Amino acid sequence: MNSKTDNFSFKLSSAEQQALKDAALSSITGQLKGTAQPSAATLEKEHKKLQQLGGGFVTLTIDNNLRGCIGEIFPSRSIAQVVIARAVDAAFGDYRFPNLTLDELNQIEIEISLLSPPWEISNYQEIEVGVHGIVLTKDSCSAVFLPQVAPEQGWDLATTLSQLALKAGLSADSWREGASFSVFTADVF
Repeated sequence: MNSKTDNFSFKLSSAEQQALKDAALSSITGQLKGTAQPSAATLEKEHKKLQQLGGGFVTLTIDNNLRGCIGEIFPSRSIAQVVIARAVDAAFGDYRFPNLTLDELNQIEIEISLLSPPWEISNYQEIEVGVHGIVLTKDSCSAVFLPQVAPEQGWDLATTLSQLALKAGLSADSWREGASFSVFTADVF
């Protein structure tokens, strides 16, 4: 493991993790039903660790199939704010999927990934599949995979980078020359 990640963890309790998942679900439900959204300030008051700045992603699945995934990589606001906002974005703002419906609400599974700050690497061979999330940038194109994506798909490093390049709108082999990479780790629950 890289020394930059050895000590990274939000070390949230199961109660804090559940509070974030409940807030994510409440924010989606509120958007669907036109009711009140959860308050990040209230959540942060009840759970002090959720005031920490952090990047994060909210992933929605139905029957183990991706239904939406949106997040932010660079820490600029509290993890409570990130999760509440990105849950709504995953349900209603992921261009790959239609908006979540009321009928689907009871079927969704919510996964939250809290991210370490990303750091640049000098060579793609430094990437550890299943440990690192990856940001690929080339020209004006970029794309990101969370650390769990490659293992879930059964991909090795080359396949992961080819899929990431395709996600960025590039050719599958374009990662081999002229691309830059940043990596991060994640606490996933």
